[in-house]
Amino acid sequence: MDAVTATAEMTAAEFLALGLRPEGIVHQELIEGELVVNEPSRSHNDSQFEIAVALKVWTRGAPERGWVGLPLDVRLDDRNVYEPDIVWYRHGRAPGRSAPPPYPMPDIAVEVRSPSTWRLDIGAKKANYERYGLPELWLVDTAADVVLVFRRSEPDAPSFDVSLELTTDETLTSPLLPGFSLLVGEIFAA
Repeated sequence: MDAVTATAEMTAAEFLALGLRPEGIVHQELIEGELVVNEPSRSHNDSQFEIAVALKVWTRGAPERGWVGLPLDVRLDDRNVYEPDIVWYRHGRAPGRSAPPPYPMPDIAVEVRSPSTWRLDIGAKKANYERYGLPELWLVDTAADVVLVFRRSEPDAPSFDVSLELTTDETLTSPLLPGFSLLVGEIFAA
């Protein structure tokens, strides 16, 4: 399914008031005031699952390793409510189990390529994540079997000043996740 973009703009409040997703709608976001609806492919889901499982195993491996979750509404401003494919919050920052949306900016957001929305992931979404202080972004390109990593070298760095392109024979790590490692090839192995 290709992404469908609404023809009329809406605000974050209007978007969040939509509440539960209509039956059959898997993924919807507000990007620059436009409603974008997309149903991920199998390769998208496989890659998302591999990363989520690896992060979940890592978080459970020792105390105070934070919380990993699947898509949650993250409000950036009045025109942007994103639903990262995977979110990771450091210890003490995760929203409570009964906390209503929208949720705070995670410490790591993972966006997995969908052919119809990739231009938004590497364009408007990356720029807004950077603008609103996301510490680290992983863009998983299922067409090229690479992971693009954008991070800040210091917590107060004004922009993503570190960028990496990791191929299948390299290992995905993060200074935010001491001891975490995932061979990039495993993300695309399914």
